[in-house]
Amino acid sequence: MILAGDVGGTKAVLALFEIKDGRCRRASEEVVYASRDAASLEELVERFLHGFPNTPLAAACFGVAGTLVEGKADAVNLPWCITEANLARVAHVSRIKLLNDLEAAAYGMLQLPTDEFAVLNPGIARRGNAAVIAAGTGLGEALLIWNGKHHLAISSEGGHASFSPRNEEEIELLRHLQKQFGDHVSWERVVSGPGQWNIYHFLRETGSEAEPAWLARNIETGDASAAISEAGISGRDPVCARAVELFASLYGAEASNLALKALTIGGIYIGGGIAPKILPALKQNDRFLRAFTDKGRFSKLLREIPIKVALNPRAPLLGAAAYAAERLL
Repeated sequence: MILAGDVGGTKAVLALFEIKDGRCRRASEEVVYASRDAASLEELVERFLHGFPNTPLAAACFGVAGTLVEGKADAVNLPWCITEANLARVAHVSRIKLLNDLEAAAYGMLQLPTDEFAVLNPGIARRGNAAVIAAGTGLGEALLIWNGKHHLAISSEGGHASFSPRNEEEIELLRHLQKQFGDHVSWERVVSGPGQWNIYHFLRETGSEAEPAWLARNIETGDASAAISEAGISGRDPVCARAVELFASLYGAEASNLALKALTIGGIYIGGGIAPKILPALKQNDRFLRAFTDKGRFSKLLREIPIKVALNPRAPLLGAAAYAAERLL
């Protein structure tokens, strides 16, 4: 059996996978934990394995939201220091690997069947480098480098690179955010859940329309990003509608930056929790695709790149399991 995990600041998903015919098959054992209910990932692993005594593990792999250096990760938004050595001791397994969460998601994209994607651009099917961009609590990015036989996932912190506005409105957005965050404003400040709120707040502050009482209640009592998206996609509030439009356009612009840097003729995969929820906005009037292809002399090449939205939220978990089965055994 393989123990796999997808570990984020909000929740941690642990699961057992069985190996059959040289491939890992999903087992029925999966548990979702609130990350902040534990003092460490090791505690969650111990708790999980306690429910499955006498289950021998061949390997373990965890995708973790954090930067990895020499088998050690400082988790994002959690006071956890995670090491392969400590996890190996707790899980009683010698073959173990920590991956960045987007690295795991990248491997997971290669496991998903066709019907678990929504296509934004069919492009031209080619073998070559690919990449993953995923807006959620933050903005994650990873590369899938083609070596002639298979893809190798490379993690990055590209979401923290500097936001580059393309027109007067986006320049004003940058100036607005610099007042709050200082000179460096990352792409994560505009393409993420909190980024949706930042865009909405900018439009509301610089516009003349007052916030409706019903919307203020929805934002205050629930997920602000979700409230803005729902009001925008439904057309109930024009400022929210414009916020969703601008968000979709910025998402496409940064996805194409990633595509150019890695020359991703093999495709762009869009992960994270936001994209499946705002698919109508991404598709409407080709907002995402028009921004993606607006790169001057390279527009033709970008139009040929396939773009798919992953609909299965378990892609990082599947990627961690696949990595263990293919590279640790």
